[in-house]
Amino acid sequence: MGRTSSPIDHKAVASHEHLMPLQSAGIIPIPNAAGSGFDHGAYEATTRRVFIAHTARDCVEVIDPDRQRHLETLPGFPGAAGVVADDGQVLVTNRGAASASLLDAATLETIAAFKTGARPNGAALVNRKRLAIVACIGDETEAPALQLFDLGGARRRSIPLPGRPRWCATDAAAERLFLAIREPSMVLVAGLPELNVLAQWRLPSGGAHGLDIDHQRSRIYVACDDGALVELDSSTGEVCNSWPIARSPDVTFFNRASGLVHVAS
Repeated sequence: MGRTSSPIDHKAVASHEHLMPLQSAGIIPIPNAAGSGFDHGAYEATTRRVFIAHTARDCVEVIDPDRQRHLETLPGFPGAAGVVADDGQVLVTNRGAASASLLDAATLETIAAFKTGARPNGAALVNRKRLAIVACIGDETEAPALQLFDLGGARRRSIPLPGRPRWCATDAAAERLFLAIREPSMVLVAGLPELNVLAQWRLPSGGAHGLDIDHQRSRIYVACDDGALVELDSSTGEVCNSWPIARSPDVTFFNRASGLVHVAS
C-alpha cells in the first residue's frame, strides 16, 4: 500500500496533463503496520469488505470501507501476496509457504488450502466455475508455472511459463485468463478450464506488471515498469493505445463506473 494512485481516462489523448491524482478521503489505521509491507488487496462485493495481504506480518487484514474501520487481522498466511475475491470467497497466495488459501468472506474461516509451486503470486478466482488459478514465480529449483485448482478437489493442472508472472485477470465468461509476464514483457493468454496457452502478446514497453480488464469494451490495461500503461484489444492482442506513467507501477484497476484506469506507482 502506501502508494499514490493516478487515474487515466481511456478516452483522452495520452499526455501527462491527463494524470489526475486521487484525493484522500480518510485514513483507516491498520494494527502493527509501522515499518511493515503490504501487497495485493481485493474488494469482496457481497460482504462489502476489503481484504489486504499484509506480507511482512504473514497475515490478511480485513477492512470495512463503509464504516471506515479495521475489522480483523487474520494470522497464518506466510508471506501473503496475491488476494482476489469472487462471490463470497477470497483466495490468498502464501509466497512464504508455497500454498494458496480459500476463505469465506463472511465468516473469515479458511475453507480449503492448496499446495502450489514456489512463490505463488498473482491469482484469479471464478467461484461459479469452481476454479482457482495461481501464477508461481518459482525459485532456484522450480521454474515459473501457472496452476489451476478445482475448488471441489477433483482437478489440478500446471503449465510452464516463459518468464516471471505478475498480475492476472479473466474475461467475463471466464474462458480465458490474461497474465502479465515481466520479461519478455507480454500478456500470456490461457484457455480455461483446460489451461492451454492460446497466445503470447508482446508489449511495446518492458516489465509488464499490473493488469486489469474492461469487459464491456474488450480492453486490457497493463502497467509496465518501463513507464507506460498499454491498452490492448482483449480479442486480438492489438495495441490500441499507450500512456506515459511513473515507473515502478503496481496495482492497476479499471473502474467500471467512471471509465477510469487507476495505476498505483
